[in-house]
This record gives sequence, C-alpha cells and structure tokens, in this order.
Amino acid sequence: MASSSSSRALLFFFALLSLSAVSCFAAERNEEDPVLVMDFYRDTCPQAEEVIREQVKLLYKRHKNTAFSWLRNIFHDCAVQSCDASLLLDSTRRSLSEKEMDRSFGMRNFRYIEEIKEALERECPGVVSCSDILVLSAREGVVRLGGPFIPLKTGRRDGRRSRAEILEQYLPDHNESMSVVLEKFADMGIDTPGLVALLGAHSVGRTHCVKLVHRLYPEVDPQLNPDHVPHMLKKCPDAIPDPKAVQYVRNDRGTPMIFDNNYYRNILDNKGLMMVDHQLATDKRTKPYVKKMAKSQDYFFKEFSRAFTILSENNPLTGNKGEIRQQCNVANKIRD
Repeated sequence: MASSSSSRALLFFFALLSLSAVSCFAAERNEEDPVLVMDFYRDTCPQAEEVIREQVKLLYKRHKNTAFSWLRNIFHDCAVQSCDASLLLDSTRRSLSEKEMDRSFGMRNFRYIEEIKEALERECPGVVSCSDILVLSAREGVVRLGGPFIPLKTGRRDGRRSRAEILEQYLPDHNESMSVVLEKFADMGIDTPGLVALLGAHSVGRTHCVKLVHRLYPEVDPQLNPDHVPHMLKKCPDAIPDPKAVQYVRNDRGTPMIFDNNYYRNILDNKGLMMVDHQLATDKRTKPYVKKMAKSQDYFFKEFSRAFTILSENNPLTGNKGEIRQQCNVANKIRD
C-alpha cells in the first residue's frame, strides 16, 4: 500500500515538473518572440486608438485628400519588407529616404502623421509607435471614405533605417506584368482575391499624368475606352508633363471621394488609368474576382479587410526590436 502511494506521489511530482517546464518554455518563447495583439495599448495608453481616430476625423475635415495619403502609406511601408514606418524617415547624409524614390512619386501629407504623433505624445509620451500610427490612420482613412472598419492588432515598433535601396524589389510598378504583381503580393501571403481587393483602393484618389501619359502619347492606347479618352487628354495635355505641376486624373470620376466597388465596373469598361488596372480586368487569373467585386460591394469589403489585415501584419518589429520614435521622420538618437 505504501509503495502504491509513493508511486502516485512520484507520478504527480513528475507531472508538475513537466507542466512547469512547458510553462517556462512558453513564457520564454513569448518573451523572445512577441506577437501583435488586439488592444496592445490597453494598459499603457488606453486612449491611443481613439486619439488616432479623432485626429484623422479632424484632419479629414480640413483636408479631404489626407485619406488617400494614409491609405497609400500602409502599402508603401508594409509591402517593403516590414511594417516598421521606414517610409516616414527623412534622408540623412548616409541614407536616402524611401519618400524620395521614383516608386513613391506623388506621396505627400506625411506632416499629418506627425500631427497625430504629437497628439499621442501629449496623451502618453514615448508609448505609441509611428508604425502603429501609420497602420491605424490608414484604417481610419478607409472609414472616413465610406469603407469598412477593420479590427487590427497593434504592438509594432519602429525601424531605424530607410529601405530605399531595396524598395523596387518589393513594390510592384504600375507597368509590370500581372505575373510579377501577383508574385510580389504572394510573397506577403496575399492571394489573388486579396490582391484584386487591395487594388480596389484605386477607387479613390487620383493618378498624376506622369504615370499615364504613355497610354495617351504618341498614340492613344486602343485598349482605352474611347469615351474616356477626351477627359484624360484634357487633364493631361502634355506628352511630357511637369512632375511638379498639379496635373492628374481622378481614378473614379463617378464616386471619386467614396471607397466603393465602382472601380471594378470602371476597369471592366476599359476605364482603368494605369496598365495594372487594365491587366486586372483582363488577366484570366484576376478577372473572375474583378467581376465578382463589381457585382458585390460586400464581397469586395470582406476581401479587402482580409488582405488589409495581412498587409498590416507583414513582418513587424515587436518586443525589443526597433524603437518607439520620438518623431516619426527621424530615428532616435542613440545614447551611450
């Protein structure tokens, strides 16, 4: 009887040891490899997301075009290797800013990210990262334009260096083949319907003439809808437009300030401005999803929300990696 009791006691002891080891391993793993979570700032800055939301509302009232900028920011930052706000860094003597690269042509309104950062610094200094501000302001921009609210995880930290030298490896050009575009999105874990949905962001905003004159001069691209060409020529009268001039065409003339599925109907009608828009509507891999999104805004919003979430979680810096910048356009000074 005593022997039986001793055996049970030993088994219980070893079971406790095993549980303890597993718990320690899990804790160690979480400490070394933290992940993004919902409501990351719950204890450290509980008003963080509300502050960002209110700032976006205020800025949108003053400058409607800011919403397009915020939406573009998330793609240009998160698609280039990591969601770490490297896009926001200014050039230094040692490195060129991503903002100054050709692929970033036309991007602006970065100062409004700084305004949001200043509001958060007043609320809880040194807590909220610029990369989380960039992602959450993009989400709120979509909402301001009439798009879906997307629950997003937070806890990103900011990178310390520009990724300008590798930007073109990651960001697809608007003239690249659909195969290349699909491949670059797939590398981030975004599938074909996700790609089609994210390009639906072209439903709002505008395209500078620099990006589309090759479809108008020296000859008009015969694939363009002939009814749409006069408007494009009127807006882009020069074969070599001045990059600094305000010469652009609205992506969607019907509902230019509303985030909706009208974009898909436009490109099926050959009114896409850039080659990537035209290819999206004609390539056999993407066309079925274009047609589906043209018919159903609910489907478009569902796929957009899913792909937007994947994009926002692309290889973030977390835990002890990176830093929380004091200013979004400058890395913190390293103290000895």
